[in-house]
Amino acid sequence: MHDDVAFETLAVRAGRGDLTALGVHAPPLDLSSTNPLPDIELGGASYESLATGHHPTEGGNVYARLWNPTVARFEEGLAQLEGAEEAVAFASGMAAFSAAVMAAAGRGRGRHVVAVRPLYGGTDHVLASGMLSVETTFTTADGIAAAVRPDTCLVVIETPANPTLELVDIAAAVEAAGDAPVLVDNTFATPVLQNPLALGAQLVMHSATKYLGGHGDVIGGVLAGSGEWATSIRPVRALTGGLLHPLAAYLLHRGLPTLALRVRAQQATARMLAERLAQHPAVTRAFYPGLGDSDPTGLVGRQMRGGGAMVSLELAGGLPAAEEMIRELQLFTHAVSLGGVDSLVQHPASLTHRPVAPEARPGAGILRLSIGLEHLEDLWADLERGLAATR
Repeated sequence: MHDDVAFETLAVRAGRGDLTALGVHAPPLDLSSTNPLPDIELGGASYESLATGHHPTEGGNVYARLWNPTVARFEEGLAQLEGAEEAVAFASGMAAFSAAVMAAAGRGRGRHVVAVRPLYGGTDHVLASGMLSVETTFTTADGIAAAVRPDTCLVVIETPANPTLELVDIAAAVEAAGDAPVLVDNTFATPVLQNPLALGAQLVMHSATKYLGGHGDVIGGVLAGSGEWATSIRPVRALTGGLLHPLAAYLLHRGLPTLALRVRAQQATARMLAERLAQHPAVTRAFYPGLGDSDPTGLVGRQMRGGGAMVSLELAGGLPAAEEMIRELQLFTHAVSLGGVDSLVQHPASLTHRPVAPEARPGAGILRLSIGLEHLEDLWADLERGLAATR
């Protein structure tokens, strides 16, 4: 594949380089849990290679916990879209994040993590809980340099952040982190709109459940970065068993060719809805990258190629208004998750961010909208109906 092809072309072709040699047009689905070995010596050599985070040798794929070709095609495709040397896929975004922390802590630098709030509630919670046996300092983007220590093994940021879509300057965060590696959760932006590795980050993470899959029917996660990072991450996946099932990988790979089309169409609708919500008397504030005072340093257009397809709003009536609005909505499904073809609404403080410390929890009047592919005016009529119920 030529390096100068457009993103849309790359998305269609990525991870499909071996299909012609296989004599197939669509990627095959390999469900084998184990694989025949040519002999003891070659099989053992391949096992050793895979168990230490490398690729299969002529001894074969050995065992699906170590390697699966369907998963590998999705990994290659995502790596190409993110401009990474390699990617490693997992059973969920949380499995991917946990593996990143464990791999970072195992590289000998130390067991201290700096995490920039706001973050997805699950990410915040697992760090605050101490479950991963690391010490975490929570801070703001401006506090990264002061929070980093000699034993800091990872700096974690999410931009746009969940749920209020705050933006973090990735290049500035990398500079502030010094020689500490930076992981960027790129779930909301997707590689369509943002490429953290090109801005100096060492790892980029996706909850592949969201936009990469795009249809609300698969759960997965993925980390992308250098070959060195991939080699240190794969043994964590193999030993903890957080592998992505081949069927899930097949569905995720199938989602990549339409990723740009979906994200850009959803983004166009989201921008217009955010502008209208910002003017509505029942809304205290609409959160959307590039809208109003949400991007004071001009990251949209410089770091991001658009504001994305997520919109959040703060209702003047607080929690009672949020409850009333959700009850009235008909097209927006009340559900967690995001990034699918249908529009969703959720109350972060009660759901995804419920375990977060009170000082970092979103306000009770904030709702998060994931904008799907429905018609703009139908979605706006639904929102108007919901907002009317809050007065």
